[in-house]
Amino acid sequence: MAKMVQSDGGVVLDRIDQHLVALLEKDGRTSNATLAREVGVAESTCLVRVRALREAGVIRGIHADIDPALVGRPVQAMIAVRFGGHRRSHFEQFRQEVPKLPGVLSAYHVSGATDYFVHVACESADALRDFVLDHLTNRPGVLHAETALIFDMLKGEATLSGLEA
Repeated sequence: MAKMVQSDGGVVLDRIDQHLVALLEKDGRTSNATLAREVGVAESTCLVRVRALREAGVIRGIHADIDPALVGRPVQAMIAVRFGGHRRSHFEQFRQEVPKLPGVLSAYHVSGATDYFVHVACESADALRDFVLDHLTNRPGVLHAETALIFDMLKGEATLSGLEA
C-alpha cells in the first residue's frame, strides 16, 4: 500500500482501499475475514489497511442508524440559525457547544442568509419550542432562528466511495 496521506493533506486510496471503503460503507459491521476475502488480501493486511483508513480520517466511525421516533423523539426539525455581527467567538462557541445539546442530530455551517442548520429530534412540539428558546435564540450572536418541521426523511442511496461493494 502506498503512502495514504500526502504532504498537502490529501488522501490517495488505491483500488483495494477504495473497495474496503465501499464494503464498509454498505455494512460497517462486515467482519475483517469477510473484508479480506472480498478484496483478495490476507486478514492481517486487511486489518492494517482498515486501521490506516481510520487513522487517515477516511473512516470517521461506524454507528447504528436509530429511528428517533422509536426511542421517544418523534418530532424532528431543521432549525435555520442566523447570526448578527458574525463575530468569530460566537461561531466558535456555537460550533463547540451546539452538537453536545440533547436532541441535536447534526449541525451544518452553510453559506447564504442562514449560517447554520441544526437538525434536532425532540419528544414533542413543546420540547422543540423549549429547545429553540433555551438553547438557540438566547445564544450570543444569534439574531434569528427559524424552525421547519420534518415530516419525512429520504436517505440518499449514493455512496461516497463511488464504487459498488
